[in-house]
Amino acid sequence: MPTTRTRYLPLTLGAILLGGVSAKNSLAKTPPMGWMSWEIFRCDVDCAADPDSCIDENLYRAMGEALAHDGYLSAGYGTISIDDCWEAQAPRSAGQPLSMNATRFPSGPKNLSAHLHGLGVNFGIYSDEGTATCGGYPGSEGYEELDATTFADWGVDYLKLDGCNIDPDASAYATGYPKMGAALEASGRDIVFSCSWAAYLGDNETAKPFDDFVDAGCNSWRNWADIQCNWDSLKGIIDHWGNYSDVLQSAAGPGHWNDADMLLVGNDCVTDLEAETQMAIWSIVAAPLIMGNDLRTISLEMKDLLQNREVIAIDQDALGKAGRRVGVEPAPVDVWFRELDGGDVAVAVYFEKADL
Repeated sequence: MPTTRTRYLPLTLGAILLGGVSAKNSLAKTPPMGWMSWEIFRCDVDCAADPDSCIDENLYRAMGEALAHDGYLSAGYGTISIDDCWEAQAPRSAGQPLSMNATRFPSGPKNLSAHLHGLGVNFGIYSDEGTATCGGYPGSEGYEELDATTFADWGVDYLKLDGCNIDPDASAYATGYPKMGAALEASGRDIVFSCSWAAYLGDNETAKPFDDFVDAGCNSWRNWADIQCNWDSLKGIIDHWGNYSDVLQSAAGPGHWNDADMLLVGNDCVTDLEAETQMAIWSIVAAPLIMGNDLRTISLEMKDLLQNREVIAIDQDALGKAGRRVGVEPAPVDVWFRELDGGDVAVAVYFEKADL
C-alpha cells in the first residue's frame, strides 16, 4: 500500500520545509531557473562611472562565468537574462530590427550568445509589448514577427516581454502578447516565453484570463507587483499568493507557471532568515527561481541556500502541481502545502514575525 514519505530538509528556515490547462508548447516543464539583471543593476548605463555594474556585455559574461563555474548551473540555474536598457536608443521604422547598444555591447548579441552557450548557459533577453520599454527603449509593438526572428537568429533561449507603454485599454494586452507568442512559435527556435501581461491587469487574480495566457504561448507570467529589495515588498508578495491560493494553484502547471518575481537571496536588503523564507515559499508555490543578485559577491551561506538541492527539488518537482496556503493559524503563523511526485508532500510553516 502506498505511503506518504516525509523528508526533513537540512535548513533552519523562517518557513520550515518538510518534504514528503496543458501548455501550448513543450517548454518549461518545470519552473524556469536562472539569473536576471534588473533587481540589482536596473538601468545603469554609465559605464564610465560604474564599470563593474553597468548594463554591458562584461556584466553578462561575468555572471555567465559565475553561473557555470560556481555550482549554480549544475544546481539547475540555466539562463543568464539581460533585462531592460540593452538596446540602441533610436526610434524604430518599418523593417528595422532591434539592435544592441554598440558602445556597451561592442561584440554584439551573437557573440555574447555564443559565449554563454559555450559555457553551457542559456541566453535570455528582454523586450516590451508596448511602443517602448519601461526604460524608454524601442518596444516590440507592431514588430512581433521581426523581433522573434531576430531573437531566434541571435540564439536567444528565453524572452521576458514587459508591458509598459501599451494602450491602457486592456484589450491591447490580449492582442499583443498572442502575436509575440505566435511569432516565437514560428521562429524555428525554442524560446521560453515569460509574459508580464498578468501584472498589468490589477490585483484581483480571480479576474485574470489565465487560459488566455496559456493560449498565447506564455510559459510563465508575472502576476503582480515588482519585487523591491526589502522585506515589506517580499512579505506583500507572500501574502498576495496566500490570499489568492485557490486561483493561483489551479492556473499553474507544466509549461505555464505563476511568477512571483526575482529571488532577493544574496542581497544585503534582506536578512538571511528572510532570504530562507523566500526560497521556501517560492519552492512550495512552484515559482520560477530567477536570481536577482550579484553572483560575484554573494556570501557562502547564501550560495549554499540558493544551491540547496532539496529545496530546488521541491520547486522542480515532476508532478508539476503548485502548492498553496492551506491555513492561517492564530497570528503570526501560516501553513503552506504542496503535493509532490510519488505521494510525498512538502509543508511550509511560515512565521511572520522575525522574533519567533
